[in-house]
Parts: sequence; structure tokens; C-alpha cells
Amino acid sequence: MVSSIAFFGAVESGLLFGLVAFGVFIAFRVLDFPDLTVDGSFPLGAAVAATLIVTGWNPWLATAMAMVAGCMAGVVTAWLNVRLQILNLLASILTMIALYSINLRIMGKPNVALLGDETVFTPFENWDIPFYLINPIILSGFVLVVYLLFVRFMTSELGLAMRATGVNDKMARANGVHTGRLTILGVALANGMVGLAGALFAQSQGTADVTMGVGTIVIGLAAVIGGEAILSTRTIARWIFACLVGAILYRLAIAVALNADWIGLKAQDLNLITAVLVTLAIVIPRMKLLKRKGGRA
Repeated sequence: MVSSIAFFGAVESGLLFGLVAFGVFIAFRVLDFPDLTVDGSFPLGAAVAATLIVTGWNPWLATAMAMVAGCMAGVVTAWLNVRLQILNLLASILTMIALYSINLRIMGKPNVALLGDETVFTPFENWDIPFYLINPIILSGFVLVVYLLFVRFMTSELGLAMRATGVNDKMARANGVHTGRLTILGVALANGMVGLAGALFAQSQGTADVTMGVGTIVIGLAAVIGGEAILSTRTIARWIFACLVGAILYRLAIAVALNADWIGLKAQDLNLITAVLVTLAIVIPRMKLLKRKGGRA
């Protein structure tokens, strides 16, 4: 059985990585742009927010600056691809590698602790509710606002042009769409969301670490693919919501696996569990599709 603390802790992590899933959704599903920058922009957001907070900045402003930093990382990746014609996957790898050194430069050391410093969660710590409910409630508000703004953007004229760019860039250019600019904008927005997630993650956990971004892209993909396998993706709003649900269910599955004594898994088995869950999320929908085709035949 999973305790209340473990359950709501998993929900909290799921909400945070839901923002990551939104960013991965833009890159992989909207733009068809395989972007590994998120493994660097996640700790980048954490590093910027933590460093600014420790130096006395307002935590809300520090969080906003972390999102801007994530956007800048995305701009670099997309610029390498669009302007210098470097393969998109390679461009993202180059930026991700560079961000490791940049994050160390920003923090001045491998990690920065936020214990005792004011964060965006501090004003709500006096609520007369169990402590393990505070962060999930606050993060739910963050994610809801981002979700509504994201859906509004994706259904706008600019969002439709971006989606057209990902589906068929040649046709989009023929219709007067500046595909290069939209690619840069989209990858910047994707990494901005990931940077925001990193900033909030650092403040909720009380620390920022240079290695905290390892495997972020896998978690984001697991959330996107898993959500698509569970919920309908007929509309863009449902599709984006499916990413959030996928992130929460992914973290809950991790929590259940690690707390199930009969399975015998431990914390060091986290990467193994992740690999198995991602594999299942990819394979099960395909098996269902093949079964349906076989039944019709």
C-alpha cells in the first residue's frame, strides 16, 4: 500500500513533470522536433531560480527569470537547426552538453540549497491543512493556468500555423508561414515550460543540483505517450490534458512499484521501472491497434 505522504508526493511530482510533458508535447508532437535540450533546461531553470533566490531576489521574479532562461536555451537549439542547418537532434545534444557547464557557472558549485529561503510556496505554509497537501494544491493552480494559456495559444492563429509547420513545413511555407521563426518560437516555448518546471521543482525540494535533469526527456516522453494511450486526443485540449494525466499516472506507477514489498524493488531500480513503463506505453497501443485491424479483417 502507498501511504498518503507517498501518494500526494507522487501527485506533486506528476504535476511538476506535467509541465515538462507540455514542453515535450510541443517539440515532439506539434513541431516534430526531437529535442533533448530538456535534460539541460530543467536543471537550468532550477539553477537560475535557486541562485537568484539565495541572492535575495523575489521568488516569483526568480521563477519568471528561470522560464526566460529555459526559453533562451530553446532559442539556441532551434537557431542551430534553422540558421546553421545542424540536424535538430544533434543541435539539441550540443545545447544540452553546453548547459551542463553553464549550470555549473550559474550556481558556482554542483548544488544550491534553499533551506530557510523564501520560495513561492512559503506564503502558503501556514495553511491549516496537512503539510503534504500544500504543494500539490499550489502546483495544481500553476499547472491549471499554464494549461489554459497553452490551449488558448494552440488554438490561436499562431498556434495553428505552428501545428501546420510540424505537419508539413513545405506546405506551410507555400501558404506564407515563416516556418523557421515558428520553429524557434516553439522550441523556445517548450524549453521555457521545462525551465519553469525545474524552478518549481527546486523550490519544492529545497535544492537545485546540476545532475537533476538526467532522464527528464524520458519522463516527458513517458507522460506524453502514456497519456495518449489512455485518453482521447481528438481535440488539442484533450491531447494536452492527456499529457498531464500521463505525467501524474507515471509518477503514481513509480510510487506504487517502489512501495510494493512483494515486488521487491528499491530506489536504485527507478531507471529500470522507467524503461519498463515507457516500453509498455509504446507497445500496448500498437497491440490494441493490431488487434482491432485483425478483428475487422
